[in-house]
Amino acid sequence: MKRLPLLTSAALLFPAVAASAQDAPSPARLKADVEKLVSFGTRHSLSSPDDPKRGIGAARRWFAEEMQRTAVQCGGCIQTSTIERNFTVERAPNGVNIVDVLAIQPGRDPNRVVIVQGHIDSRVSDVMNATADAPGANDDASGVALVLEAARLLSKRKFDATIIYAALSGEEQGLLGAQLFADTAKERGWVVTAVLNNDIVGNTIGQNGTRVADRVRVFSEGIRAIETVPEQLARRGNGGEDDGPSRALARAIDKAAETIPGGIDVFVDRRPDRFGRGGDHEPFLKLGYPAVRFSVGIENYNQQHQDLRTENGIEYGDTVDKMDFPYLAKVTAINVAAIARLAAAPAAPAQVGLAGALGSDTVVSWTASHGAAGYRIRWRRNDKQDWTDQRDVPASATEATLKDVVVDDHFIGVSALSSDGAESIVTFGGRAPRRPR
Repeated sequence: MKRLPLLTSAALLFPAVAASAQDAPSPARLKADVEKLVSFGTRHSLSSPDDPKRGIGAARRWFAEEMQRTAVQCGGCIQTSTIERNFTVERAPNGVNIVDVLAIQPGRDPNRVVIVQGHIDSRVSDVMNATADAPGANDDASGVALVLEAARLLSKRKFDATIIYAALSGEEQGLLGAQLFADTAKERGWVVTAVLNNDIVGNTIGQNGTRVADRVRVFSEGIRAIETVPEQLARRGNGGEDDGPSRALARAIDKAAETIPGGIDVFVDRRPDRFGRGGDHEPFLKLGYPAVRFSVGIENYNQQHQDLRTENGIEYGDTVDKMDFPYLAKVTAINVAAIARLAAAPAAPAQVGLAGALGSDTVVSWTASHGAAGYRIRWRRNDKQDWTDQRDVPASATEATLKDVVVDDHFIGVSALSSDGAESIVTFGGRAPRRPR
């Protein structure tokens, strides 16, 4: 077989450039948005949907209005809408109408989407208390403010993929808004490139008084929640426990963070969420979509799900004064850089196959990605966590031979590249069976 040449185009040899200085998130704007969300008193999912000043309905309408203001600034590039569904669950025994607000920035491909989201609802100690003040500054006005700021920045640019900015309801009642949104994505036939869920992303002082301001945790599943038994067996044979789509997404976010001057580290946390806990990315994982959760480097549980009070000199409650807005701006910058990279890149190859047993070379093949200007083959020894080697090939290629790369001892994947070097997530190679359609 003829070996393909190394691609020498400068655009493909280097990753997409970092976001420009004008894309820097504003701590002041983020603080103003969090303060506005807190001003609604409570945003509990069972609070009033109709009161003009207090409750979740007023908060949702304000979020939609802010997105419409951003749309005016970009000449109508964002379209705001809502989706809703009635749920009757343990934490809403009399039923509740869950409403998510979606702001959609259409790309050149209206069907392929990158999602950034936070949950707009809040709570106090009693999850059923819909009347007490529940400021929810960090949990999760921080995530909603991040989404608003990301829209202000990214709406200035054009992308290949469609970007969806979402404020979800019902997280505290059982991830209800996320379930509604994930189901909607499936019903509409969207090709979901990534879901970036931001939940508790704005504090730096932990329960023990330690300050952690140099990193943000990004949680991702390795073994996919959606796997069938044959796929589990294939993964076992391929050794792909650390290379599912969501783990590949977390790695891509980590690399995007490295392009931000003065930024913070991405701690790729190798579990789906914090120990024994969950979040709004999980319904997407259950449908097979790549999804991760951003959360602060250290948590303070006295400031989560607490009635506002002071006991034994300890202040309880999720209030604005406990937050660190320069830190939140840095987390926002990572989201913006990652979204820009993924929305500018083509979709990742749907499948990557490997052959080379009983030989010293590995033949890599992959399905073509629409609009790809080239492909990047990545590999690493099986005892490494991160990709160490790469080779770029032209858009016409769907197969290449890696000389003297023994398949027994290496993990191999392929990503798709745009003409300006933006790279998709990496699709892990193996002998996995095709999923029935």
